[in-house]
Amino acid sequence: MRIVIAEDSVLLREGLAQLLSLSGHVVVAQVGEVPALLEAVEAHEPDLVVTDVRMPPDQRDEGLRAAIRLRRERPGLPILVLSQYVAQEYAAELLRSHAAAIGYLLKERVADTAEFLAAVEQVASGGVVVDHEVVRRLLSRNRSPLARLTPRELDVLQHMAEGFSNAAIARTLGVTEVAVSKHIGSLFGKLGLQPAADDNRRVLAVLAYLRATPGASGH
Repeated sequence: MRIVIAEDSVLLREGLAQLLSLSGHVVVAQVGEVPALLEAVEAHEPDLVVTDVRMPPDQRDEGLRAAIRLRRERPGLPILVLSQYVAQEYAAELLRSHAAAIGYLLKERVADTAEFLAAVEQVASGGVVVDHEVVRRLLSRNRSPLARLTPRELDVLQHMAEGFSNAAIARTLGVTEVAVSKHIGSLFGKLGLQPAADDNRRVLAVLAYLRATPGASGH
């Protein structure tokens, strides 16, 4: 894949570039600020953007805002956002209007190269990846729309949010794929997610608890 990296920490930016290059990808641009990110995407038309949430000049949510802008201008552009801290409002805002090819990971996950590279592949292929610590924090707080779900259904939902396939969930939980499918069908029903041709119900299920969490309504 052809990848653009936006990260103001030179050390981390270089590390990401080396890791991705060693994995067979081509890093077409490395930038440290939003204007350069927007220019790089315009110039290179990458297959994936990896960007930090906080970037100069204010070190707030400039990278996130750039990601949202890029997806608005280029629907379907795969974007993997990295964050130093668990910030559920960022995850909620990023995911709310974009039902595919989006990821939100804590930077510490980069240390687990296999996990990070798996997330890169998942997002680039159109999947959604949400850091499991973000999922855990969200599930531990107000989850009124999820109150009807069983503990097993919550486990399945968490793994769905992390981008696991049904087969991977089955292996992780030690159950059959048939059982996983039944749990997913049940939680869809309890969340009121009826079949619809244009809806990614897996993503909508994740959004259901993001929206139910205080502070996750965005800006």
